[in-house]
Amino acid sequence: MSSGTEKKAYEGQSITVTFEARRCLHAAECVHGLPEVFDPGERPWIRPDGAEAERLAEVVRRCPSGALQYELVDGGAEIPNRPTQITRNSVGQLIARGELSMDTAAGPRAETRVILCGCGQSRLQPYCDHVGPCGQTASG
Repeated sequence: MSSGTEKKAYEGQSITVTFEARRCLHAAECVHGLPEVFDPGERPWIRPDGAEAERLAEVVRRCPSGALQYELVDGGAEIPNRPTQITRNSVGQLIARGELSMDTAAGPRAETRVILCGCGQSRLQPYCDHVGPCGQTASG
């Protein structure tokens, strides 16, 4: 079984954005926030040099699932929300933001933003992966 940790890196001059397609629930915060950087109709679909690094980081932090992450070339990374917040949306997904340690098939994993499976049917446990009723009806 795959752990869902297959990340693709998009390197820019001052920021690298990573993307885990299996965790993406298509909230489209990225596309709406910076269409000049995130264009699903283009290849590569993420062009980090299309915006200033701090602005790009701010838009990446909007990604509720954590499918998008970033690291600044100077070593800066996302600071977790404090206190940690966990909410359940109308379709049963658990949305968590903060300093998180997730138990995954590949072992413990530090996270700052996740959407967790609320129905128990995800093949990407503990993350939601579109399989169950909560993943199929939500836009994340």
